[in-house]
Amino acid sequence: MTSFQSTLGEESGIAEELAESQQAISIAEFFEKNKHMLGFDSGARGLVTAVKEAVDNALDAAEEAGILPDIYVEIQESGDYYKLIVEDNGPGLTKESLPKVFGKLLYGSRFHAREQSRGQQGIGISAAVLYSQLTSGKPAKITSRTQGSSEAEYFELIVDTDENEPEISVEETTSWDRPHGTRIELEMEGNMRARQQLHDYVKHTAVVNPHARLELKEPNAHFKFERGTDQLPEETEEIRPHPHGVELGTVIKMLSATDSQTISGFLQEEFTRVGKKTADSVIDAFRDRHYGREMRWSSPDDTEDVDIGAAVSDATANKGAEATAAFADAIADAVADRERVAHYQLLDLVAEVADAVEDEHGTAFGETVQENAADAVWNALIDAPEETADPDEDAVAESRLVTDCYEIADGATSTRKDDAVIHGFASRLAAKFEDEDDDRHRLTRAQLREHVDRAAALTEEYDEVSFGDTARENVTEAVWDLMVTVPDDPPLVRELAGDRDATSELVDGMRATDIMAPPTRCLSPITDDLIRAGLEKEFDAEFYAAATRDAEVHSGDPFVVEAGIAYGGEIPAEGSADVLRFANRVPLVYQRGACATTDVVKSIGWRNYGLDQPGGSGLPNGPAVIMVHVASTNVPFTSESKDAVANVPAIEDEIELAIREAARELKSFLSKRRSMEKRRKKQNVLGQILPEMAEKVAEVTDREEPDIDDAIARIMNNVLVERHCEANGDGQAVSVVVENHSSTNESLEVTDIVSAEPRDLSDGATAVEMDGEWFVKWEPEVSSEDEAVLEYEVDDDAAFDLDVKGVESAKLTVTDQ
Repeated sequence: MTSFQSTLGEESGIAEELAESQQAISIAEFFEKNKHMLGFDSGARGLVTAVKEAVDNALDAAEEAGILPDIYVEIQESGDYYKLIVEDNGPGLTKESLPKVFGKLLYGSRFHAREQSRGQQGIGISAAVLYSQLTSGKPAKITSRTQGSSEAEYFELIVDTDENEPEISVEETTSWDRPHGTRIELEMEGNMRARQQLHDYVKHTAVVNPHARLELKEPNAHFKFERGTDQLPEETEEIRPHPHGVELGTVIKMLSATDSQTISGFLQEEFTRVGKKTADSVIDAFRDRHYGREMRWSSPDDTEDVDIGAAVSDATANKGAEATAAFADAIADAVADRERVAHYQLLDLVAEVADAVEDEHGTAFGETVQENAADAVWNALIDAPEETADPDEDAVAESRLVTDCYEIADGATSTRKDDAVIHGFASRLAAKFEDEDDDRHRLTRAQLREHVDRAAALTEEYDEVSFGDTARENVTEAVWDLMVTVPDDPPLVRELAGDRDATSELVDGMRATDIMAPPTRCLSPITDDLIRAGLEKEFDAEFYAAATRDAEVHSGDPFVVEAGIAYGGEIPAEGSADVLRFANRVPLVYQRGACATTDVVKSIGWRNYGLDQPGGSGLPNGPAVIMVHVASTNVPFTSESKDAVANVPAIEDEIELAIREAARELKSFLSKRRSMEKRRKKQNVLGQILPEMAEKVAEVTDREEPDIDDAIARIMNNVLVERHCEANGDGQAVSVVVENHSSTNESLEVTDIVSAEPRDLSDGATAVEMDGEWFVKWEPEVSSEDEAVLEYEVDDDAAFDLDVKGVESAKLTVTDQ
């Protein structure tokens, strides 16, 4: 608080008066005054948003019922307003649910479902009804008929913004020619200045929903988008959250609500991809953070003056000489068999030896005796001095911990640090362990790093050498790898639920554990094939590519990113490439500049993929369409209007990888096209020069002109296909010769169209008659520098037409002699 503060006057009751004026409002009343948050901030945009919400609802309804969607959208001028009509062939709505679906905000079936859908919050279509009543004062008119019903239900209603409930003015049955489906009619203030955005929305919806038939009729245009496939999107299933990305507050809430008693049960019951083995791994990671790991110190070797057996014997009393000796020797042998030992491992070791000696000698070594023996061994391991290298040298023996720390630090740091520096650091690090209140030397990784940092800082101060972050991290990692996870029982769920810090450690452990990616059955990506089909249906291009990434996780929700590229053809070459943004199969029409998809597209260096990009950043130029689809159980939008995907690093990374995967195909296509163009130019030059040369050679040598086509094929390393015809009695003997002058094997599809029936075809060839012509089909595979021959006979007056596929036209030479 500041030193000086203005104060109220002497009048009392001001706080009470202010409190009386405060009151709760309904969600409908809030959006009544903030309709811009839902995308209804202008007449032009409001009309497009209303179409979008109605079409999204229609698509979801039809797909959930397993029906191929047929959706009709009509916009009519109605005095000072526009009338929007949307009809679908979905399953229809019952009389009880219809008013709430259209007249109550935040009413829906998908908010708590962890599966992909277009709508999720239960706001969209009821917000359109709210916008309609606010701008025109007229109710929404809704007709719906379910399968098997003799009549349809008809309602006229508005949203009661005070109560967020539907207010019904007309409720009756009516006849309707559709067997099932829903029709909504809204009148609203609007204009058609966003006509292009409206057209784009419907067209782009057809691109990512090739199974849907869409029709748009507006005052100046009429469009129909037919189905590109009869294949419905895969049906999704609800899944549990994935441990990666789930937030602390969510886990605290889940812990309070679960019926599980143990953390293992909680993890397996509440999360996907978590079985017993994975739960154990998460719990181990939690133990490392909650309890810490224990340091494993090296066992003494034969050169050290450390007598484990004597230490145990001295700590054991009243057990008889023979049994005590057996107990001490067995522990000493067991310690010697281990390279390193942690405190809890020592306790287990002593307990095992005690049981074995009791079975052999009949003498019980109780818990107190075992603890005394373990303490004696532990003290010998961490405190026993090591003899100096030179017995004659008057030197002080150092702790075994220093020797251990020296070996670890020496192996983890660079050779540029001399032994004295490493030794000084090791002494200081060992001292930090010795100063620990917990003589088990149990530390979390953060505590270990503090010890390393302190030892390094003292080394820099006293030895005047640098001990940087890389060296510190390397030493920390080396020591941490030697430490071992402790077996302490984790707290029960009821204990964890009230402990925020412990829950945070559990969340960190979940994120650190390698867990299988979430199942994709909750998602319905478009798939590569249907992305291509959608692009081919709506864009007349010469190249198409698509890429679908594997599922990843954000905030516990799985997501899949897909990308597609169309290039060339009839796509306009002027200006920037067109970027199509989609989320859960819904086009994102507005707020392009605020969307993560746009940011990622701009950040990619498109020159590397063959597209022009002025300045090396921003949208590329040229005849290209770049589409990106984010499918998720919970797409993170920037606002309730769902116009732009938020800048979430995990999603941005996947968008970039998907685009680059498709762009690599584009790069290969453009590179190949440029190569083919060079071949064509070279071949054209040869086609001009060689005939003149052949003519001159023939004139000089007084011989016939050589075969130019054969020479061009050899020079260009082309595949040469020649037909030869020779008289053979009353007919002709035909041979089609394929010579492969390229450096690779080639598979061809040769079709010789003949006007008369062919006879005596070579093996592997077939002839099919169609409309008085015979199609001789032959599919040879010809190795490099090899040839294949097709032979047949035909009548003397037959005509031919040779067609060859399977080889780029620039690499093919066809002659007909």
